[in-house]
Amino acid sequence: MTPFFKCPRRAMPLVLAAALATTSLVAISPTTALAVPAGGYADLVETISPSVVFIEVTGKSAAAGPEMEMPEGMPEELRKRFEQMMPETKAQPVQGLGSGFIISKDGQIVTNNHVVEGADKVTVKLSDGREFEATVVGSDPMTDIALLKIKADVDLPAVTFGSSDAMRVGDEVVAMGNPFGLGGTVTTGIVSAKSRNINSGPYDDFIQTDAAINRGNSGGPLFNNAGEVIGVNTAILSPGGGSVGIGFSVPSDLVQNIVADLADDGTITRGWLGVQIRPMTQEVAEVLGYGTPKGAVIEAVGDDSPAKKAGLVKGDIILSFNGTAIEELRDLTRAVADTDPDATADVVVLHKGQEVTRAVTIGTLKPADA
Repeated sequence: MTPFFKCPRRAMPLVLAAALATTSLVAISPTTALAVPAGGYADLVETISPSVVFIEVTGKSAAAGPEMEMPEGMPEELRKRFEQMMPETKAQPVQGLGSGFIISKDGQIVTNNHVVEGADKVTVKLSDGREFEATVVGSDPMTDIALLKIKADVDLPAVTFGSSDAMRVGDEVVAMGNPFGLGGTVTTGIVSAKSRNINSGPYDDFIQTDAAINRGNSGGPLFNNAGEVIGVNTAILSPGGGSVGIGFSVPSDLVQNIVADLADDGTITRGWLGVQIRPMTQEVAEVLGYGTPKGAVIEAVGDDSPAKKAGLVKGDIILSFNGTAIEELRDLTRAVADTDPDATADVVVLHKGQEVTRAVTIGTLKPADA
């Protein structure tokens, strides 16, 4: 496995922070964890570090190198000599490294999907040196979250989730993981921004932090000053693969929902509306008197979809979904996904210049519809 890119190639790509190469929580009030702890982070790190794990992945075998192609018309005797001189190409197992953290005493572990995707074997190493072979309970490529399980004969040290929504820009955070295979590494910083869309998937809602995150940190926790996990470190913005102080974490409020769903049956269930959407243009917004674009313009309605059954048509502009105002496209994507299949949602649309409400019975998103 090689480092992954979750957005189109460009001068400064968003590089997933896993070392998948040869190198490799009770909610608190926003005012509780703002300042650096008196005396520094040593006491906090000592408490939470046993819950942070090192993950080693062995993937499917790959050829050691490309075979040399012989020119057409080469004499048979010369071809044989070349073949004897060429080294034998052998399949080699591919290894990668990442991070994770324990969330239950019985051995549930959270990491990134891209850390374990395609793995034949996943090994989890604890801070005290113990190693366990892990089972992948389930994973969700759309949010890049995976749930693992290990079996130990004793209770394991677990951390709890805090509220990512309660965090404010400027709050102190601590990142832990295994950058470049250097286990037990701690970095600190602040929440640089919230609700970042880095175009890695339909449910982007990242916490941005300047706490140093590098390859190998993927799947590791981002803590608040109370020692609660408020994010899962997933990606970095980097021109050369190293930290430049712009990292991204999946917020804990989303992670908790994904983990709970995976723990149930190893799969994710999401709501489905059945429309193709695009943003409102500035010109249309001005004509409608909105000033700035908002809502989601329906470009197409799927056959036999919940949207079509509810009377939604091409050209309708979705302004709110089940009470959630739709300011941009991802607001609708997340709101629909978070709605239980078979539930009824009120959808406010601008239809031929008039606001109308449609009652939609939400369907179940299938992989082909994602």
